[in-house]
Amino acid sequence: MDENTETSKTPGNGADILINLEGLIKSHISSTTRLQEEYDKHRSMLDDIFNNDATYKKLSEESKEASRKKGAQKQQILKNPQAADLNSKVQSMKSEIKEIQGALSDYLKEFQRMSGVNEIEGDDGEVREIVYDARLVKKSSTYRH
Repeated sequence: MDENTETSKTPGNGADILINLEGLIKSHISSTTRLQEEYDKHRSMLDDIFNNDATYKKLSEESKEASRKKGAQKQQILKNPQAADLNSKVQSMKSEIKEIQGALSDYLKEFQRMSGVNEIEGDDGEVREIVYDARLVKKSSTYRH
């Protein structure tokens, strides 16, 4: 028997681990889906309880009206040239930060892949750990036009 044949029969090899991992992922997807459905049902029942309380319903409507007025006042304030200019700068900076963070994420992935290191020291001397946040998105929803 050659070495590869022996390795493929050994419990815990890469293929077995991958199959087990895939099973765990599928199991967690099913659990998440089931719990989300239960959550939605119970959340709806709780919302109904709140909406059937006259005092809560009245306060909720008043809150919505106050929020609408607040939004209208905010728009009025943003008509002021100084406020409009600052708002534009804030939005631009927010967009730039998001763009830089996206590039940084790509650089960190490549740095980690090439170096095998999960930490990096910044110019400020602070050591930071590289972490990832993986999640699943339905493929069909990703490609809808």
